[in-house]
Amino acid sequence: MKKRMIALGLVAALTAAVMLTGCGIVKVVKIGEEGKYTGETTFNAGDDVAAIWESSALPELNETAVDLKDLLTESKGNLATLADKYGKYSMGNSGELSYVVKGTGKVEEVNTESQAGYMAVALDGYTGPETIKIQIGPVYKGSSIRDTLSFIKFGDYKNQEEWAAVSQSINQVVAKDVVEPAKPDSLMDKNVSFIGAFTVSAGNTDVLITPATLEVK
Repeated sequence: MKKRMIALGLVAALTAAVMLTGCGIVKVVKIGEEGKYTGETTFNAGDDVAAIWESSALPELNETAVDLKDLLTESKGNLATLADKYGKYSMGNSGELSYVVKGTGKVEEVNTESQAGYMAVALDGYTGPETIKIQIGPVYKGSSIRDTLSFIKFGDYKNQEEWAAVSQSINQVVAKDVVEPAKPDSLMDKNVSFIGAFTVSAGNTDVLITPATLEVK
């Protein structure tokens, strides 16, 4: 009798579950496959960046880079005046102003004592007041590369966290695929060429470049 009551209770519970779903079929979805049914997929900034770095990011950066020496000379100390010609704002017509640049020069300082390490470069053919620095990490400041790429837009991401994760993933690629192979510890007094991006910092004469390519000449 006790077994019969338990069986009847299970049948009643299953019947109620079917009625609550509004149909006679209950679909069991495996973890990680939810996107097949909801249309949403798990965000992975690392996968996003890996998919576009070689095929899209580097070609665009190569194509849009302006000679840093010419940019600084033309700006006459006010980089904001060249925003429409060469720059890109992070939020359409406002936000942080960044430029994609290229150049060559001699490494005069390699700073690895700071977490936000950098190399100071004497830019070929330029004697202006700006200090040219190339980030070498392990901590990378800013999001200049992300903000200068035309096909990466804030509106394509769900929230600020995902947007920030894209920049972090780009900086991880820079660290692993650009800076590490260049062996910055060995570059003192050597001539280098670079392509990268920097964000204008008001009242600061440092040009802090996040490199997309970095090579010994």
